[in-house]
Amino acid sequence: MPDIHELLRVVVDSGASDLHLAVGRPPVMRLHGNMQDLPLPKLVPADTEAFIRTIAPERNLAEVERVGSSDFGYPFEDRARFRVSAFRQKGVHGLVMRLIPSRILSFDQIGLPPAIKPLLSRPRGLILVTGPTGSGKTTTLATMIDHVNTEFDRHIITIEDPIEYYHAHKKSIVTQREIGVDVPSFSEGLRRALRQDPDVILLGEMRDLETISAAITAAETGHLVFGTLHTTGTTRTVDRIIDAYPADQQDQIRAQLSVSIIAVVSQVLMPRSDKPGLIAGFEVMLMNSAIENHIRKNETFKITSVIQTNKRVGMFLLDEYLFDLFRAGKITFAEMMQKAQSPKELEEKARGVTPA
Repeated sequence: MPDIHELLRVVVDSGASDLHLAVGRPPVMRLHGNMQDLPLPKLVPADTEAFIRTIAPERNLAEVERVGSSDFGYPFEDRARFRVSAFRQKGVHGLVMRLIPSRILSFDQIGLPPAIKPLLSRPRGLILVTGPTGSGKTTTLATMIDHVNTEFDRHIITIEDPIEYYHAHKKSIVTQREIGVDVPSFSEGLRRALRQDPDVILLGEMRDLETISAAITAAETGHLVFGTLHTTGTTRTVDRIIDAYPADQQDQIRAQLSVSIIAVVSQVLMPRSDKPGLIAGFEVMLMNSAIENHIRKNETFKITSVIQTNKRVGMFLLDEYLFDLFRAGKITFAEMMQKAQSPKELEEKARGVTPA
């Protein structure tokens, strides 16, 4: 069996996104969205345990044994970094390693809508980047942070688990803190960040009420805050934040959210049908008085129609974006339907349409 570094070399050389190492199966890489076995023997427990021991820091090895799993970053030569999830399952060890490209992509390269760029110069507010696991949220956030770092003199603080993209100081100073290494939790990292003269704060995950609440407060009090949630679509994102609060606090949080959120960018990642590779689909909501009013009045179901009628300012729904990709021949009908928010309506719209 090749050692772990030989396997990582194959992943990087082939342009795969992930490496899966599971007992009872050969090493598997995800290439353009599809799982592909490497031509190697099936792994045995000694293989996966040796892989983990080769790359995991001592504290992460101890965490796997103590709680069953651990996440950390791993630099591979000078070519790439991997986000590693090491875990136990059925009494043996497993690994999933996601390739983090060493090069930060531009707005154009990831297809990020241009309406987002002006928001990055704002002095305060909350920008949420949402989507399921593996949808490219981290890449999108890295592009946004790099734009701020390149164009403005700011103090940018990122709180991540683990740190994925490394940012060099450019016009800005960039402080990157890793959960479990530099700071114990997101909420504690954010609390400390507010004492470190930040202009911009990136929260790798808004995973609990304490962190969500602190992020909203930071956005209200004069900081540009980036956060992520595992939701798709603006309405579900706003509802998810409000539902995190006890019922007696929800009116107050609606009022806070309505003035603190400045944009929600939802995204999905799909295999291309016109050439090898992946392509992102986006939904963009830019806060305006109508959406502010709907959030405050608990009428989030009306946000969709506001987005539909404000295309001229750069807003659009995910389903509209998916339909345009399908019509241009960049994704399949099946892929469009799988990622759609309202598949029945989209199916009706696509009837009789021949992709380019």
